[in-house]
Amino acid sequence: MHLGLRLLFGFFVITGLAAYFVLRVFLAEVQPSVREVAEDILVDAAHLLAEGAGAELAAMPAGGTLAGGAFAASVERYRARPVDAQIWGLHKRSLDFRVYVTDAEGRVVFDGGDTPATGADYSRWRDVARTLRGEYGARATREVQHDERTSVLYVAAPVQHGGRTIGVLTVAKPVRTIQQFIDRAERKILVAGAWLLGLSLAVGVGVTLWTVHSVRTLRRYAQQARAGERQAVPALPGELGELAQAMAAMRDRLEDRGHVEQAMRALTHELKSPLAAIGGAAELLHDALPDADREAFARQIGEQVQRLRELVDRLLELSKLESLRAPAEQQPVSLLALADALLAEQAAALRQRAVTIEWRQRDAASVPGDAEQLRLALSNLLANALGFAPPGSTLAWSVAADANEVTIGLRDHGPGVADYALPQLGQRFFSTPRVADGRKGSGLGLAIVRQIVLLHRGRLRFEPAQPGLQVWLTLPR
Repeated sequence: MHLGLRLLFGFFVITGLAAYFVLRVFLAEVQPSVREVAEDILVDAAHLLAEGAGAELAAMPAGGTLAGGAFAASVERYRARPVDAQIWGLHKRSLDFRVYVTDAEGRVVFDGGDTPATGADYSRWRDVARTLRGEYGARATREVQHDERTSVLYVAAPVQHGGRTIGVLTVAKPVRTIQQFIDRAERKILVAGAWLLGLSLAVGVGVTLWTVHSVRTLRRYAQQARAGERQAVPALPGELGELAQAMAAMRDRLEDRGHVEQAMRALTHELKSPLAAIGGAAELLHDALPDADREAFARQIGEQVQRLRELVDRLLELSKLESLRAPAEQQPVSLLALADALLAEQAAALRQRAVTIEWRQRDAASVPGDAEQLRLALSNLLANALGFAPPGSTLAWSVAADANEVTIGLRDHGPGVADYALPQLGQRFFSTPRVADGRKGSGLGLAIVRQIVLLHRGRLRFEPAQPGLQVWLTLPR
């Protein structure tokens, strides 16, 4: 299973379980809470009505009832009142209180319900019995034994006169009259829970996508590092950013070690030829030689020493460039102006080789970068092209710009490079024989060009031109 699916599944399971238990608790508390509120209201109503019934109950003869009295009449008028109240979007169209009164023995002396129970003995009912004992009396009785919705809440209050309890007044209210409020509350909780779950899922998807994107960016960076590509360290937050920095540091150390090993092997191979030539010439100079031979051997030693000096200088320059992570300076640089200045400096060398310059395109455009480094790159490109250009040939230059990039093209008309060798151009100490003298160069010139291009986030491409070699150097604007 992919990382994203695992994260999303885990997030959804945790959120779903949390939402399930929270909703379950809320739903389990709705109905008891509404009943508790209703019971509180019934307590207030029972005590209020008990005060109104006290005088009549005290004056009632033994074995009599409250029928026909003022209290009974007021209850009947209450039951007959029309009502249409809108309570938070729900309509109440009936008055649901049932009121009954018992005397001190628990006999019903008034019942305002639909089926009056006047004369019945309620002394054993919980609401009446507890109230007569001076306790809080209340009960909930189902009209249908197995149906919770048919429950009726009964709350009693003592009817007192002269400091003693002379009876009990009970107020009853069916649960079905408040069930609509319970149902609405449960629906709202379920809808809110569904929205919460959906929002949590959306957040989970967002967090998962963000995490997977960061991890994939880090993976892509690691794959590029493994392939030897030098890319900027991705800007990632938190621990992933620290991991990317650690990977970059590890890559740099491994690259440095690999570069040192490769450079040492290549340098050892590259030094063998000039050292052997210097050693052989030095040995011969110990013998008696004609002046012409002595001069030739001395010149050979000087040439090889100069070759070694150039090799060391270029190795130092390349090592300095490889230690950088970005150009030393960032300022607008005109590549066309750099090329013109470079060609002016090399005019004598071009005339000596009878090599002419042909401009195919001249776009004046600037790129951000280090002027000295870019000048060094163009200088090495020109030196490489001039070394392989036959006398009397042409070097084709172009500077082409668009909205995003500037591309410099340079083509010589020399022997070119075989297709299998094109990918190796720009590597240290890889070169092909030059036209002028048939000798191979160190290959460090194009390696310096490639390193400068990488520092400037550009691209370097080599293409066979038949005849010759076409070089494209592209830099972002």
